[in-house]
Amino acid sequence: MPKTLIFFALLALILFGAYQLNSKEPLYHSQSYVFGTLVDISIYGESDERARLLSNQVLQDFQNLHNRLHAWKPISEGKPSELGQLNIAFEQGSKPVSISPDLTAMLADATALSVKSNGLFNPAIGHLIGAWGFHRDEFSAVNIDDEKIKTLVKTNPSMADIVLENNTAYSKNPAVKLDLGGYAKGYALDIAANYLRKEHVKNALINIGGNIIAIGQHGDKAWRVGIQHPRAPTAIATLDLPDGWAVGTSGDYQRYFMLDGKRYCHIIDPRTGYPVQHTQAVTVLVPPQLPKQTQAGVLSDVASKPIFIESAVNKRKADQVFGIDNFMVIDEKANIFVSKEMAKKLNWLTPNVKFTTIP
Repeated sequence: MPKTLIFFALLALILFGAYQLNSKEPLYHSQSYVFGTLVDISIYGESDERARLLSNQVLQDFQNLHNRLHAWKPISEGKPSELGQLNIAFEQGSKPVSISPDLTAMLADATALSVKSNGLFNPAIGHLIGAWGFHRDEFSAVNIDDEKIKTLVKTNPSMADIVLENNTAYSKNPAVKLDLGGYAKGYALDIAANYLRKEHVKNALINIGGNIIAIGQHGDKAWRVGIQHPRAPTAIATLDLPDGWAVGTSGDYQRYFMLDGKRYCHIIDPRTGYPVQHTQAVTVLVPPQLPKQTQAGVLSDVASKPIFIESAVNKRKADQVFGIDNFMVIDEKANIFVSKEMAKKLNWLTPNVKFTTIP
C-alpha cells in the first residue's frame, strides 16, 4: 500500500475516532485496501454490530471480485485469476472456453460501452498497459520502446474481437488481453449498492478510490463528497450526492511515473498506444439508471475515460456519447472546464476559483 495512502488512511481513522467519541450519531465507518486503492464504506442509521457485518460482507465481495479479475497477479502460485485464465486462452487460440455467467455479463456490457465510445474505452489493450509498466504494484520509469508500441497498436485489439455465447468466450484476435481496471470498481459499486438495498439499508456511502455511490442520505442532509485536487493532497471542491447517484474521477496523479520531466499515466489512448498527457483529471456525475441498463456505478467508472482521452475540442462529444450532463475537466495547464449543469452543484474549497463553463 503506497505510503501516502497509508498516511491518509490513518489520518481518516484518527479523525473519525475522535469524531465518534464526541458524537452519538449512528454512523459506522470502515476502510480497507482493494482494487489497488483505498475503499471506504459508511453506513448511517444501523447498529454498529449490523453495520460491521454488512461492511465486512461488502469488503469480502470486493476482495473476491478483485481476485477473480486481477489482470496480472495470480490467485496463488501457478494459478491465474479467472480473467488471467481467459487471457491465456485468448492468446493460445480461438477455441471457446467456459466462463462464469457474471463475467459473461460484464464482458457483454463492457463491449457495448467500448463500441459506444468508438474504442476509446478499450479493456482489450492489456498488452499495451503491460508494456508501459502498469501491470505492477509499484510504478517506475520504463524504457519506452516506440517500435513495440507501434506494433501493439497495429494488432488493433478490441472488445468486438471477443465472441460470447452460452457462457463461453473466445477471441478472433490473439492480441486481445483483457484489463478490466477501468470497469471493475464501478461494477463493484453497483453490486454493493444492490446488496445493501436488499438488506434494507436506507443510508450508505461507498467509495472505491474516488468512485463513489450514495444510498439515501447522511441524516437529514445529502452525502457530501470531495473531488481530489490532481496536484495537491486535498479536495478541490465538494458536491452533494443524492440517493442513487455516482461520481467518478479519472486522473493522472495516482498511477504514473516521471521520465525526463514528463508524466506518463496509466490512461492510454488506444489509437496511439501512448499515455494521455493533455489532461490531469476528469470527474463525471451520473444519476440513477433504468433497470437492465448499465448502472450508475459502472458509468461513473467508464465514462470518464473517453473524456480524459479525447482532445479538448472533442471532449464534449465524448461525454454526450454516454449522456453525461455533469462533468469537470482539468487540463495539463490546470485550466478548469465545467459543464453548466455541474457548475451549479460544485462547492469550491479555494476562493475565487477560475473556470470556464461549457454549454
